[in-house]
Amino acid sequence: MIRRAFLHVCFLALPAMFDSNAFGQTATTQFNVTITITSSCQINSASNMDFGSTGVISAAIPATGTIAVQCTNGTPYTVGLNNGATAGGTIAVRKMAGPSAQTVDYSLYKEAGHTNVWGDTGADLVSGTGDGSAQNYTVYGQVPVQPTPGAGTYNDTITVTVTY
Repeated sequence: MIRRAFLHVCFLALPAMFDSNAFGQTATTQFNVTITITSSCQINSASNMDFGSTGVISAAIPATGTIAVQCTNGTPYTVGLNNGATAGGTIAVRKMAGPSAQTVDYSLYKEAGHTNVWGDTGADLVSGTGDGSAQNYTVYGQVPVQPTPGAGTYNDTITVTVTY
């Protein structure tokens, strides 16, 4: 009988355990979530430029490369290309170094018509405004007709600079 009375009391108390008022009052609060975005740019990639293989340089040889720049939305920036690592190179005529201190001249341009060189100051820069995603820029290269140096592999290294 005691056992039966105990079970009866338990079953009567069970709904009170799940009643929201059985636990008393509730309290709430809030907190803020923040992030500060600063003006920023990065170079996501810069592809190599390969003029291929040739014998005598009797015609201009074109090639292209791509630079991907990503800046925060609304951030103005410029992209510059230096003279290259080979001594004697200029913005107008860069040089690839090869065997026996020989060089091959080439130029880098902002457009396919090969009229506006791409350099690292003033009007030679390429300008843009960030939109938050990567923006691709094509670099147009050209090896002009020139006296052909000795056989071998010729190369140069260009530094890309994004200023914002």
